[in-house]
Amino acid sequence: MNDITPKLILASQSPRRLELLRQITDQFEVVPSSVEEKLDPGLRPEENAKLLARAKAESVAKNYPDSWVIGADTLVALHQEILEKPVDAPDALRMLSRLSGKEHRVMTGICVVSPGKTLDKSVTSKVRFKSLTAEEISNYVLTGEPMDKAGAYAIQGKGSFMVRDFSGSKSNIIGLPIDELKILLIKTGFPLPIESK
Repeated sequence: MNDITPKLILASQSPRRLELLRQITDQFEVVPSSVEEKLDPGLRPEENAKLLARAKAESVAKNYPDSWVIGADTLVALHQEILEKPVDAPDALRMLSRLSGKEHRVMTGICVVSPGKTLDKSVTSKVRFKSLTAEEISNYVLTGEPMDKAGAYAIQGKGSFMVRDFSGSKSNIIGLPIDELKILLIKTGFPLPIESK
């Protein structure tokens, strides 16, 4: 009888995803994916997020065939336009000015590659910003927080002041939809701890 717990790997070094995955289990390793995050302009944002998540998971899983590998990719879309991570401060100012007073979608693609099965899913939440002044946007960009975030903000950080309301999974907006991830892990046969929250 094999009592060895299967190895779980997170194909991301995002501190936010690390923190969220710890809500399920602290028994995992981090092996960042080196996949280039290139979008296909012919696909809907949801499909792009799912494809990137799968590419990240599969690129790491090649070297860990007996493990369960989680890939994730989060995109922000205003209508059908994808707002990626800002390239610089002026780009962050531009994005936040466009999001001011509007509702946008946050999509996270998740993929679990296991020894016998690969499953993926895209999860969408909606976020509405309050109307922001130029000074509020400028002061927020000066904090540096927007620079590595899709859509140039963090709902769980200093950027929370901009959010009027949201619907759907908050963990999805942060970068890893925990409830949906648990379902994928169970469907691929990963033994989650009974006490998992």
